Amino acid sequence: MSVWIAILATAAGCYLVKLLGLSVPAGVLERPLVKKLAALLPVALLAALTAQQTLAEGTVPVLDARAAGLGAAALALLLRAPFLLVIGAAVAVTAGARALGG
Repeated sequence: MSVWIAILATAAGCYLVKLLGLSVPAGVLERPLVKKLAALLPVALLAALTAQQTLAEGTVPVLDARAAGLGAAALALLLRAPFLLVIGAAVAVTAGARALGG
């Protein structure tokens, strides 16, 4: 029964957070700082998630083939490669590193 209480509490919390966001006055949302933060926050969260999933195994930091693939993708992005080439480079380097035992 406690699982259902946690699910209902989480659902209510999510609804209240969404309601709080909708109740923010329009003037606050039009401020340049708020607009800039709203544009940059998803990028920062995605980068943090990618780093955590790539460079950690549970709570233990690791450097393996995934890190090599991430490095290849970063290099391809710095060279302004098209997105599909970035993904292809990451996949190829990760697969190569795993094939070599990394």
